[in-house]
Amino acid sequence: MTETYVAEVPDFADDTRFAVPVGSATVVVLRHRDRFYAFENKCAHSGGPVGEGTILGRVEAVLGPNQVCLGERFSETETHLICPWHGWEYDIDTGEYAGDRSVTLHRYDVVEREGRVYVRS
Repeated sequence: MTETYVAEVPDFADDTRFAVPVGSATVVVLRHRDRFYAFENKCAHSGGPVGEGTILGRVEAVLGPNQVCLGERFSETETHLICPWHGWEYDIDTGEYAGDRSVTLHRYDVVEREGRVYVRS
């Protein structure tokens, strides 16, 4: 396995992203709620720069007792990375596309060691 240096841990404010070359791919590394994530910066839909997308909780319907929709809210348990080109949403924990969980972003392991962040490939 190869490790590619990304940045120092203090350089990662919440939702800060760094793009690094890993082999022939560009990998985006980000920190969200004190967890590190790394994905190939290539949306499964049209190859857009998914790493530049917005990070939001999944939109959930709020249902009343008779299954009537009372409105919507952002999930507090599932967060999505949303591609800026066409709005494809990916679960930030798994890389799975919300519309078809069999479609995924290529994920990489992130290693934090001695105050530094690395991507493992």
